[in-house]
Amino acid sequence: MSSNREEPLTFASSSPITVSDQLDNNSYHTDPSSHIGSASNSFQNDTFLSESSASISLDVEFGFSRPEFRLCQLAGTVDLYERHVFVCYKNPSVWPPRIEAAEFDRLPRLLSAAVGARKPDMKRETRLTICEGHDGTETSNGDVLIFPDMIRYRRLTHFDVDTFVEEVLVKNSEWLPGTPEKLKGWYVFVCSHASRDRRCGVCGPPLVSRFKEEIETHGLQGKVSVSPCSHIGGHKYAGNVIIFGSNVNGEVTGHWYGYVAPDDVPTLLEQHIGKGEIVDWLWRGQMGLSSEEQKKFLELRLQLNGETNMESNNKEVAGKQLNGDNITACRSQVDVMSCCQENGDTCCQNTQSTVFPEKIDNPDADERAMKVSTDKKRSSKKLVSRSSSSKGAFTRKVCAMPTWLESWEREDTYAVLAVACAVVSVAVAYSCYKQLS
Repeated sequence: MSSNREEPLTFASSSPITVSDQLDNNSYHTDPSSHIGSASNSFQNDTFLSESSASISLDVEFGFSRPEFRLCQLAGTVDLYERHVFVCYKNPSVWPPRIEAAEFDRLPRLLSAAVGARKPDMKRETRLTICEGHDGTETSNGDVLIFPDMIRYRRLTHFDVDTFVEEVLVKNSEWLPGTPEKLKGWYVFVCSHASRDRRCGVCGPPLVSRFKEEIETHGLQGKVSVSPCSHIGGHKYAGNVIIFGSNVNGEVTGHWYGYVAPDDVPTLLEQHIGKGEIVDWLWRGQMGLSSEEQKKFLELRLQLNGETNMESNNKEVAGKQLNGDNITACRSQVDVMSCCQENGDTCCQNTQSTVFPEKIDNPDADERAMKVSTDKKRSSKKLVSRSSSSKGAFTRKVCAMPTWLESWEREDTYAVLAVACAVVSVAVAYSCYKQLS
C-alpha cells in the first residue's frame, strides 16, 4: 500500500458469495445422437442458478438488503482512540474469529497481548487491527502501518514484538532494527472479518472489489489504497469503512463510515477523498473524538448546512429501491423539519455523477467540510430529490429552513379573514347601538 508503487494492490477474494463464470460454448462437444453434452450443460446451469440464489439469500439475510440495514443512528458510534496500528497478516479467508487469541498465529496474538499489557504506559489510546498481507508485495506479512503517524515498519516478527511496542508505541521513538517509511496518499480499510460476523463477511468483499474497480477506472493508483481488515467494532453497521488521509494543513484524520453499500463507493472517493467533504449520512465518527464530541461535531455541521433538528437524525425517510437483480436501500438518516418528501422511490438526497479531480493533493477533510457551499444556500422552495444514475452514487443535499411566509397555510388565511369579519361585525353592531340610544 505504498504511494510509490505504479500498480494497485491486488487482494485475493475472500467473499463467501461465489458465482460461476458463464459457460463456454466450446467446453462441450455435443453429438446430435447423444445427450451427454446437453446433460452436462444443464447440470452447470443448475449449479449457476443455485449459487446465484444462495448469493441473493445471503444478501437478504446478512448483506445490504438485510432488514436492519440503515435503521440506526451512526454518529457517535466510534469509541475514543488516538492511534490506529494495522499489522499486515495473511487474508480474511484464514483469519480466526479472534485473531488475538489464535493459537498458531503468533505475531498478531503476541502483538495484541503486548499492546494490551502496555496500554497504561502509552500516552495515546491505541487500537490494533489486522489488515491483509501477502509476501512479495507492497504489503508483506509483518508490515505495520501506524496512523495518524503515517509511517510503516517492515517485516515485524513475533521475536520483535516486545521491543517494538516499547520503543514505538510506549516511548514514541523509532524501532532501531527497522527504518520507518513515510506513507502518502489515502488509505481505506474495509471490515471483511467473515469468521467474526457474517454481515462483515458478506458486505466487506464487494466493497473492497468496488473500491479497487473505481480506483483503477479513475487512475487513482498510488494515491488511494484499499485493504480488507479485521473486526473494528459495530457489526450491525456493516459495511464498515475507515479512511485515513491528510488535509491541507497536513493533519491526518481517520473517519469511520457505516452502512456503506457498493453504490456509495464513488461518493466516498469523490466527496471525501476528492473534495475533502464528509459524507454526513454515512459518518460514524472520527479518530481523536469522543462519542459526544462526534455527535456535537455532526450537529454543528448540520446547523451550518441549514439543519436544526438533530433529534430526527435517525429517522428513516425512504424505503428500498429495486435495481435490476440487486435490492439497494435508500434510507436517509436526516428528516429536516418535513423538508424531505417521498416521491415514488426518491428521498431527500441528490444523485450526482461522480467527477474525479485529475490530482488529489491533500484535500481538507475537516475545515472545508465545515463550510457551507453555495449550492446549499439556494432557495428553500427547491426540494432536492434523489435521481438515478449509472453508478447509483448519491450525496445528501439539505433543504434550507422555510421562512414564515413560505410556510403560511391556506387555513391560516381563512382564520385571519374570519377574525377580521368578526371585528367588523362587532364594530357595525356597536355603531348601530349608539345611534339608537
